[in-house]
Amino acid sequence: MTKVLVATVKPFAPAAVENIKKIIEAAGYEFLLLEKYADQSDFIKAVEDVDALIIRSDKATREVIEAAKNLKIIVRAGAGYDNIDLDAATEKGIVAMNTPGQNSNAVAELTLGMMVCLARNCYNGTSGTELKGKKLGIHAYGNVGRFVGEIAKGFGMYVYAFDPFIEKNDIKKDGVKALDSAEELYSTCQYISLHIPANDKTKKSINYQLLSKMPKGATLVNTARKEVICEESLKMIFKDRDDFKYISDIAPDCKDEIVEKFNGRFFFTPKKMGAQTSEANINAGIASAQQIVNYLEKGDKTFQVN
Repeated sequence: MTKVLVATVKPFAPAAVENIKKIIEAAGYEFLLLEKYADQSDFIKAVEDVDALIIRSDKATREVIEAAKNLKIIVRAGAGYDNIDLDAATEKGIVAMNTPGQNSNAVAELTLGMMVCLARNCYNGTSGTELKGKKLGIHAYGNVGRFVGEIAKGFGMYVYAFDPFIEKNDIKKDGVKALDSAEELYSTCQYISLHIPANDKTKKSINYQLLSKMPKGATLVNTARKEVICEESLKMIFKDRDDFKYISDIAPDCKDEIVEKFNGRFFFTPKKMGAQTSEANINAGIASAQQIVNYLEKGDKTFQVN
């Protein structure tokens, strides 16, 4: 019998697990669950004879992939997939997928929520600023970026976007002004919301040259990956501009230095939590299970990333 393993150190919500199990068993497959495992070796042992794998933040390393003798497909429940060794998967003929769009609204709501929080000085009783009338630049206008723009317009913000992979007319249809370059975006907007992936081209690409172009009252919001930020540049811009603020749902490696020197000019969540809502959790889990069934039954590779 085809075996499908859900391996999650950070478990899905019970309702998500229940729905995943229903989809898997309705297809005639065996459902296996590994939650809150103590060590990576537990994960490696569990994948030995499974045909399909669903993960969240778990590391599907080369060691994991090589241990999985029957594995045909890995689905990461979420948009990012840098926790899958794509080269190792490709070498073994394993399809790797993500579930784009399922967490988008959750991440977008967190983005605006953190912006409000820092604009109001984390509710410490002092006078803050408003988002209305400010210019928001969306760096990468994918699923999350679209939701961020929609919510921001509700706040009365002027919304701009730059994405070299999306037609400018498609951006304009949403009532968003499409710009020609990242440099133009950063020069124009007091708020920048990052939604770029972490890859060889983007890692450390958000640097001093870009950040220094931002107008007075600059706030950078990062719900993407910490790796896209050049942390030396981040420390420099904090030092050189006392109007610069940084918001992230994953703390940078230089967090301690920022906390020590730049009090009141940052907000970091205690862990990456953009997708941490019940709705997103359930949506991503259901999508993962359905994509596995669609691939195994119909060869559907719509969301393949390798």
